[in-house]
Amino acid sequence: MAGNWPAFRGTNATGIAAGGDAPTSWNADADAGPLRNVRWKTPIPGLSHSSPILWGDMLFATTAVAKAGEAPLKVGLYGAGDSAEDAGEQTWRIYALNRATGKIAWSLTAHQGGPRALRHTKATHANTTIACDGKRLAAFFGSEGLYAYSLDGRLLWKKDLGTLVNTPAGFDLQWGFASAPVLHKDTILIQCDVKGSPFAAALAAQDGRELWRTSRAGVSSQSWSTPAAIDHDGRTQVVMNGWPCIASYDFTTGKELWRLASAGDIPVPTPLFAHGLIYVTNAHGGGAPLYAIKPGATGDITPAANARSSAGVVWSEPKNGAYMQTPLVLGDLIYSCSDRGILKVYDAHTGQKHYERRLGGGTTGFSSSPVAAGDKLYFASEEGEVYVVKAGIKFELLATNRMGEITMATPAADEGVLYYRTRGHVVAIGRGGR
Repeated sequence: MAGNWPAFRGTNATGIAAGGDAPTSWNADADAGPLRNVRWKTPIPGLSHSSPILWGDMLFATTAVAKAGEAPLKVGLYGAGDSAEDAGEQTWRIYALNRATGKIAWSLTAHQGGPRALRHTKATHANTTIACDGKRLAAFFGSEGLYAYSLDGRLLWKKDLGTLVNTPAGFDLQWGFASAPVLHKDTILIQCDVKGSPFAAALAAQDGRELWRTSRAGVSSQSWSTPAAIDHDGRTQVVMNGWPCIASYDFTTGKELWRLASAGDIPVPTPLFAHGLIYVTNAHGGGAPLYAIKPGATGDITPAANARSSAGVVWSEPKNGAYMQTPLVLGDLIYSCSDRGILKVYDAHTGQKHYERRLGGGTTGFSSSPVAAGDKLYFASEEGEVYVVKAGIKFELLATNRMGEITMATPAADEGVLYYRTRGHVVAIGRGGR
């Protein structure tokens, strides 16, 4: 799908850009000197960690604008689980920008009112990334509803799914909704691992009709992960990260196909499919595993105690450590980075680790997932430093670049341009920019 980046991490969440030679170095921080390789920088009001997406000549992004003024945000490495003091009236908006110029083509209000659920101090009320299939946009604002729009901003339908409270198990906390919708074969897939009655569902993209709904009780009591729709060998399945289990469901019926007992108790990363394997990782609490799973697996594929493989698991790594970021498979390697900036690189076929290196000084968090353009990988810290690493079995840091603002969202990338969503802007990074 060259020319498009239709969802979180692009096509099938691979995170790999099509074509072009994206810059190695730039400066988007006016306080640090003249801007360099910045094509445009457009301010967007409000607060959101959703990623920008691309379709045709347009870029789409969401935001939540607090009526009381600038919304509070606390980034960094800390363990507090408090909710933010941001329960006042909000306006949930969608913006469409011309991707060549950054000029706002249109904007619309999806919902206005007080949030029905609270969010974490590090989260926002608009965490989820829009999905697009060329015919429609699907925007999911959690408790504020699921919306479908035409690409020119006309509302097609909306659906209220009730109050969706995401909380870690055993705690009376509210951390906000983050699982993005997935558009696949004229179907919208959603994962709602919420307090009380977690569920997964498929809806007709044309009119919002519910095609199936499957309870996730006993499979996952909490997750902030986006599901993955995977086509392989005549079977389409929907893989969902979760705790205490990672699980897969039949795309047509919602029937469970396989499950895998996991260890990371606050799952965030999205499952990936490459080299005929499904890669899933999570990290928090009791463990930090990375699994390589056969797409034809059935039943319970949990490895025996102290084993790293099973009938359905080709290999696993118990101490991977990726908490917030979705890994990236480029060539024969899988790159996985922790929220503390520890980058680990494995052979994607065997799980053999090639290297482990720290990005930055260990004092900042990493929440944005990496993307790749050519043979370069881009890792953004929460403080807005982007580390450019050369692909390969040996670590080589090519550059460290400044965005000038907090950077939590995963960028979009296409044809030599990187599109970053920062605290207050969408920024296009490309050669020839000022």
